[in-house]
Amino acid sequence: MSRACGGRKEKEQRREVPTNPVQRRVRELVRFTQLLQRVHPNVLAKVLRQGILHQDNDLVVINKPYGLPVHGGPGVQLCISDVLPILAKMLYGHKAEPLHLCHRLDKETTGVMVLAREKEVAHQVQEFFKTRQVAKKYWAITVRVPVPAAGVVDIPIVEKEVRGRQQHYKMTLSPSYRMDNGKMVKVRTSRSAHVAVTQYRTLSNTVSSALLELQPVTGLKHQLRVHLSFGLDCPILGDHKYSDWSRLAPQKLPVGTLKRLGLEQSKARYLPLHLHARQLTLPALGSRREELELVCRPPRFFVRSLKRLGLRLPSQDQHGDDEAGHLGTQ
Repeated sequence: MSRACGGRKEKEQRREVPTNPVQRRVRELVRFTQLLQRVHPNVLAKVLRQGILHQDNDLVVINKPYGLPVHGGPGVQLCISDVLPILAKMLYGHKAEPLHLCHRLDKETTGVMVLAREKEVAHQVQEFFKTRQVAKKYWAITVRVPVPAAGVVDIPIVEKEVRGRQQHYKMTLSPSYRMDNGKMVKVRTSRSAHVAVTQYRTLSNTVSSALLELQPVTGLKHQLRVHLSFGLDCPILGDHKYSDWSRLAPQKLPVGTLKRLGLEQSKARYLPLHLHARQLTLPALGSRREELELVCRPPRFFVRSLKRLGLRLPSQDQHGDDEAGHLGTQ
């Protein structure tokens, strides 16, 4: 009997709604992202259709929601690639071939994502990405402010094992030089390291946080997160993986940042990654003779965090998009 009572209490505690509005919205966002992976594929396809940013004879460009994986894998119940056949039929009729992925975004990243109607077109766009012909711009909210306010991070990146109680792998910096007794000494480069270059500039900042525009010249796994956290000492807000090298734990935030966000440190684990694929510019393709500029406004949780932290969006982006279409609860 006591075990049953204990079980009921646990369920009641889980159902408790936070009284703090910020904590409530963060919890709702977490619940929404879990819901997106559990809904029927038709429902997810409808959400993606509502977020279409551009559509022509060759391409369909969607606004990728937060927390939705692009590909399947361990623990993934539903992903974007699963619903591409359904989305194609919704847009072009029952005989339509599945849409094709042209590139990928991390599960936690929101924003511009390009799909192609034909496999040949997808290969062309993939080649554009591979040969660095696509201009990419991301927005990120950071903990702390970069010095200098604008510049280029040109530090190779390598994947390494993190030893300790929680053994895991992370991307990290593999610099070509290090300081030794005040002198700069060239380091033997790791064979596994890859060239990684990120251009950045500060769009808005306070004493303890910033809104950055990022232009990755290369496209390595987790490049922006690694360059910001380990290169500039400005981790992205909500980056629980790269805010600390040696452990996997919720991001530790300064007291002032927690206060502005209206969060307790114990609830910081629910903060989403504030990294948004803001803009892509594609070269001329097929019958289109000019470049195609694709722009996506940031999601509402991103805009709310900006306001809480006292950061300003560029004037044309004062309103964020809905994250969820008709499913949204945020």
